[in-house]
Amino acid sequence: MTTTADPAETHRVVDAFLGRLAVGDLPGLAALFADDVDWRLSWPEAELGGPVPWIRARRTPDGVLEHFRLLAAHNVPHGAGTRVEHVLVDGAHAVVLGTIRNAIRHTGAPYAAHFALHLTVEGGRVRRYHVYEDSLSVARAWEGVG
Repeated sequence: MTTTADPAETHRVVDAFLGRLAVGDLPGLAALFADDVDWRLSWPEAELGGPVPWIRARRTPDGVLEHFRLLAAHNVPHGAGTRVEHVLVDGAHAVVLGTIRNAIRHTGAPYAAHFALHLTVEGGRVRRYHVYEDSLSVARAWEGVG
């Protein structure tokens, strides 16, 4: 994957990503993604397409939009909500560290999942989206297990 090395551009795109996510501007969020996204979720391969509806392979901005729509439809903020604690930028790469605090809408079960998100920006758009989270806590909440 060829990437730009302009950290100012990376900061700008990551700030836009986080801002649009925070206010629920999902079409605007999806528009930040490249036409061909390198997408990875920290779930076992066999679980992609499983019972948690937003856990799917994605490749396009439309797929990204569907991911975030499903995530919003099935989750509600819980407790202190999601917090971004650090954003680290090195050229085209950004790592966002934080904690997701949500509850699953249909079970009411809360979860807290620490996460690391690796984004790579190319030509002003997000080309890589790799998220590493406590997927077990999400799966347990989906099933209503505390």
